[in-house]
Amino acid sequence: MWVRSTLNVLPVVAAALSGGWGALAIWYQFPGETASRWIASIVWAAFVVALIVTAWVRRTGLPIGVYALCFMMLLAWWSTIAPSNHRDWADDVARSMTGDIDGSRVTLHNVRDFNWRSETDYDIRWETRQYDLDRLSGVDVILSSWGMPGIVHALMSFGFDDGSRVVLSVEVRRQRDKDFSSIGGFFKHFERTIVAADESDVIRLRTNVRGETDHLYHLQMSKQAMRALFVSYIREANELTVKPAFYNTATSNCVSIVYDMAKQIDPKLPYDYRLLLTAYLPSYLYQVGALDKRYPLAVLTAQGDITMRARATKPGDDFSRAIRTPPEPGL
Repeated sequence: MWVRSTLNVLPVVAAALSGGWGALAIWYQFPGETASRWIASIVWAAFVVALIVTAWVRRTGLPIGVYALCFMMLLAWWSTIAPSNHRDWADDVARSMTGDIDGSRVTLHNVRDFNWRSETDYDIRWETRQYDLDRLSGVDVILSSWGMPGIVHALMSFGFDDGSRVVLSVEVRRQRDKDFSSIGGFFKHFERTIVAADESDVIRLRTNVRGETDHLYHLQMSKQAMRALFVSYIREANELTVKPAFYNTATSNCVSIVYDMAKQIDPKLPYDYRLLLTAYLPSYLYQVGALDKRYPLAVLTAQGDITMRARATKPGDDFSRAIRTPPEPGL
């Protein structure tokens, strides 16, 4: 009796869950303006509810069979939605970073160096820069929180022994008329890009303009590993210019992509839920030995809070030095 009831309920539950996914997929991808997307999404949801109610009331599987056929048609349409490099992009992701590697010499094209006064008021600067991988001296991860529970954005800052730094970040490539949405990231709403930028651009944008909270952690990595990770970013960026890809909040986000790169360096690197719930990434890094274990994680986190240091900077300040200089005792 219990088994029979469960078998009757499971198709209904599956239809309800997949129907909800379909409503969101239509909302984010149906062509046209907001009104048409609302209408299409509501019609689909009403259709699914009607079939589920009919199946439940009449105790027949025919409506579920009809739904299954319609859902397969929805998936067929979904599979035709392809990523593109040719859209009306927002200014800060309008250009794609690419890199040329010649031995230890790397040339990065489209390095971003914007001067942000607000999210809508900024000076646009794109540059070509050269780096020597033999002079890599350290890698820091910056975790930026904008208030989403359990989620932060991760940026990798590569430092060189001449004092220069460049941040590489896997980011959402937004169209000019779209705002960021974590839910939209599950529904092919954004393409993926890799941004190369100055710290005074990409970090300051988050702390000083968007009001986010940032923590910096220095990673314990060999020069060989640092070099391999840097090159992995370049290869991924170059591949995206010829083979665009969607950003996915769960499977291809700012941390999961870095993990895939790091796995090429250390195949034994364990996968962990903290690569999805990125706010808990510091404990993962501490556990695998990527942070300095001479100090408790709580101390590293407190020392790594660069938010107020960043906000205290003024135009013309050495931003990278300022965020790494702790305040004097008593201040």
